[in-house]
Amino acid sequence: MNIQVDSREHESEWKRIKKQFDKLKVSYFRSKLYVGDYQSLDNPRLVIDRKKDLQELYGNICQQHERFKAELIRAMENNIKIVILCEHGEDVKCLEDVYFFYQEPMERWHFVYQEIAGHKVKVKEKYMQKEIDGKKMYKTFYTMQERYNVDFVFCTKSETGKKIVEILSNDNR
Repeated sequence: MNIQVDSREHESEWKRIKKQFDKLKVSYFRSKLYVGDYQSLDNPRLVIDRKKDLQELYGNICQQHERFKAELIRAMENNIKIVILCEHGEDVKCLEDVYFFYQEPMERWHFVYQEIAGHKVKVKEKYMQKEIDGKKMYKTFYTMQERYNVDFVFCTKSETGKKIVEILSNDNR
């Protein structure tokens, strides 16, 4: 199997998955994909869009909804099946597990670049991460699955490479 990896995939995440591909002796190359993050050259009508956890997926669907929806529509219009692969962890193994997920609002930190005295400086910035209600998220995911012919698959970070190969090898999607 030869897997095309989107060149916009986050570098640190790609390094982790690359090590997994190397262990599995999977061939790969990086270049820009029309939609998604991973596809097999054997079946370019099936792509995987990897999400690091439910928080990222929630943010894509709720806060970047129009951009995310546009990608799903672009895939449908081109007869491309998208599988959303969410690396949430042991507590979420299937779409039904999302229903029971809950995360309280919490303070989080991230880095932003600000211009200070004519120089770009990396600055740590605090923000409030919103509450995530699994019941609402489950309903949204289920609706998207029905409306846009998307599948949601869950795994741990340690099994991402294996899961990508497994999904892309499946001709029944």
